[in-house]
Amino acid sequence: MKVQPFTIGLVQMRCAADRTENLSRAAHFVREAADRGARVICLPELFQSPYFCQTEDTALFDRAEPFDDSPSLRAMQAVARETRTYLFVPFFERRAAGLYHNSVALVDDRGDIRGLYRKMHIPDDPAYYEKFYFTPGDLGFVAFDTPYGRLASLICWDQWFPEGARLAALRGATVLFYPTAIGWHPYEKETHGAAQRDAWRTVQRGHAIANGMYVAAVNRIGFEPSPTDAQGGLEFWGSSFVADPQGVIVADAPTDEEAILLAEVNPSRLEDVRRNWPFLRDRRIEAYDGLTRRFLDS
Repeated sequence: MKVQPFTIGLVQMRCAADRTENLSRAAHFVREAADRGARVICLPELFQSPYFCQTEDTALFDRAEPFDDSPSLRAMQAVARETRTYLFVPFFERRAAGLYHNSVALVDDRGDIRGLYRKMHIPDDPAYYEKFYFTPGDLGFVAFDTPYGRLASLICWDQWFPEGARLAALRGATVLFYPTAIGWHPYEKETHGAAQRDAWRTVQRGHAIANGMYVAAVNRIGFEPSPTDAQGGLEFWGSSFVADPQGVIVADAPTDEEAILLAEVNPSRLEDVRRNWPFLRDRRIEAYDGLTRRFLDS
């Protein structure tokens, strides 16, 4: 089936302390994006709350939701059904006692769950203590069939690893979504902030180019103070964007404002770029055995 051009929407938003408020505001933004023509919409990583991984606190595991009984998913399923859109819905997944994932579900336009991805790469940096909370995903790098072609989602820290984007492309994904929560440490912003944000955009544009696919990154905004460090916190840098299969930024959002970012995905553009830049054809797959090793020691 030939897929016609369609519009994707990215919801760049602040995340308040109250889960109900965040779900309500997310639903509002999804409805607005749908009214403006978006058919596939993605929300930011862990949008139900402030980014809680700034500290290690076992009480915060209470925020996790079972996949088969998730209030966040139920709320967004109703909105997807109402708006007749496909939604990528990130959530904190409780799989079992002591076993949790940073996950995203794809909800279809009938409100049914079409697929699940669990974040594979888990960071452990100051104010990003995700290894305390999340088990690495075990579903692989998956892509989901939709009326808009095959779509994939990875999550935040996955953005820095070309292997994940490549495997999503090899699964047939034509659009790769990255729900994200990334920002500046206040004490680093002046010295390193511009370079950090530029690296974040550049590496993802590289994934778009190397794989001949659309890449869409959606981030939150706002300053969220640290619960334990009066001088700390994170200033989320927004800057959500969509890059086309040549890495051209076709839509981007500001660093400090909520936004609904819309971009057209044209499958014929992908086809044309891949015919002229046939990177998948020229891969030397017989020479890549070393990629499955941690390091090539002598």
